[in-house]
Amino acid sequence: MAAHFPLLHAPPSFSTKTLRIYTFKPTSPSSFSYPTRHKGLHGLSTITCSSSNGGEPESVDSSIKNVEKQLEEKRRAELSSRIASGEFTVEQSGFPSVVKRSLSKLGVPSAILEFLLSWVDAHEECLKIPEAKGAIGAMRSEAFFIPLYELYLTYGGIFRLNFGPKSFLIVSDPSIAKHILRENSKAYSKGILAEILEFVMGTGLIPADGEVWRIRRRAIVPALHLKYVAAMINLFGQATDRLCKKLDAAASDGEDVEMESLFSRLTLDIIGKAVFNYDFDSLTNDTGIVEAVYTVLREAEDRSVAPIPVWEIPIWKDISPRQKKVSAALKLINDILDDLIAMCKRMVDEEELQFHEEYVNEQDPSILHFLLASGDDVSSKQLRDDLMTMLIAGHETSAAVLTWTFYLLSKEPSVMSKLQEEVDSVLGDWFPRIEDMKKLKYATRVINESMRLYPQPPVLIRRSLEDDVLGEYPIKSSDW
Repeated sequence: MAAHFPLLHAPPSFSTKTLRIYTFKPTSPSSFSYPTRHKGLHGLSTITCSSSNGGEPESVDSSIKNVEKQLEEKRRAELSSRIASGEFTVEQSGFPSVVKRSLSKLGVPSAILEFLLSWVDAHEECLKIPEAKGAIGAMRSEAFFIPLYELYLTYGGIFRLNFGPKSFLIVSDPSIAKHILRENSKAYSKGILAEILEFVMGTGLIPADGEVWRIRRRAIVPALHLKYVAAMINLFGQATDRLCKKLDAAASDGEDVEMESLFSRLTLDIIGKAVFNYDFDSLTNDTGIVEAVYTVLREAEDRSVAPIPVWEIPIWKDISPRQKKVSAALKLINDILDDLIAMCKRMVDEEELQFHEEYVNEQDPSILHFLLASGDDVSSKQLRDDLMTMLIAGHETSAAVLTWTFYLLSKEPSVMSKLQEEVDSVLGDWFPRIEDMKKLKYATRVINESMRLYPQPPVLIRRSLEDDVLGEYPIKSSDW
């Protein structure tokens, strides 16, 4: 069985320094706190909209913060106590350990045992990857990276995590992560990630490996040129204005809003227009296509943590109401994408095309239009996989970044105030333009810091294809 390597982005304490690498070793977590997790991988507590301009008494706000802090400290203390008690530790069962226990039972003094077997133990220790055990229930009860981070504090930058018969290597050491992702990437595949996402993304950019990934990346990246970005920034402003009006109405009514849901809808609307010129209008309407997208997204999330892949049972998709719903949702999305591809092809065929590096169609500046106009020699199936990947992965991760950023801002009023001052100064009452982006320096730092603390995605998964050495530990793909 091939080995799986979740690469953990472990969140450090809040600071203004960013670290632009795949994974890193965190600093002290003393000032780090987590939002309440609800259903889903990125669920957060609601943020109250109020027309009183934050009119809650300071003492009340302080009391709430104290209670939250005490609850968080209690939760962390309980988990740390469980780790320290050895609940998550797997006892070593190598031959030297067995000999040592047997001689001890025969009455051999411990001092003699230590002397005789010290060189064996030292050799065994330096080659044995630290081991921990996990419970799927614990991983599903809160955001996935939180218990991983706690285990990291005990076991370090690389350790093995066992879930029943399954074993994973958890890597957060930067040099080892670089080795896996870059220096020896050919020895690893996306493995289980590609298998989980195949039903929805096929061989799109995220699940694709090797040559397919390189070919599709070379085709898609040129579409993200300066004129396209300028057009998209205007689109971002229009979509965000619709969200602001919705929030203003909620504030006037004193209504609580679930920001993760609203940010997901905002980014879905933006991605739909930016990628294939389709207006989901999800901030205003709950249409069938919007529900279909979220049905597929929830299924992908559930499959990522399911202990048994029941969806692979041939008859299951025909008798399971849930799988029938997923199949119907996928068909609806794929039918719409096929129609959009066909429509765009007709549009490209009819226009007097003068394609160049910064080509943009005024009526349809989407990535889909650019790819078809460029003469990209690709099947409709591959094109649909690429579009689906950008739709599902692009909007969900962007929404998560916004949600975590606003969560952090809600905890730091001084940072929020300084950010607001910069936005008012640079933008005033106008939609942002491309030339404004470089002026929003503090906003950039805020978003970078949010992504450092809560990277999206927080875990990358790889499967070993060959024997390798990670740090000081030799690993064999056949051992897992």
